[in-house]
Amino acid sequence: MNEDVMLQQTIRRLNARAWGISVGLLMGLVLFIATNLLVLRGGPQMGQHLSLLSIYFPGYSVSFAGSVIGFIYAFVLGYGIGRVIGRVYNRLVA
Repeated sequence: MNEDVMLQQTIRRLNARAWGISVGLLMGLVLFIATNLLVLRGGPQMGQHLSLLSIYFPGYSVSFAGSVIGFIYAFVLGYGIGRVIGRVYNRLVA
């Protein structure tokens, strides 16, 4: 019976690194795509609200170079969030 309990706990545990990478990629790609869609659309006041991210992400702007910088920042932030989610879940399951 003890082996069954250990097997169930192992199955329930999440890989915190995998969660970090997946949430980081998701957040980074969303920001990258949103920025580049605004760049392609163009206009006189391109991405007023999205450009406010430059307050939190130094170097970010609504441009192609800014989308790459934003991807890096969003990936790092998402990686941290994903790791925290994985660790908290694993502690609750244990």
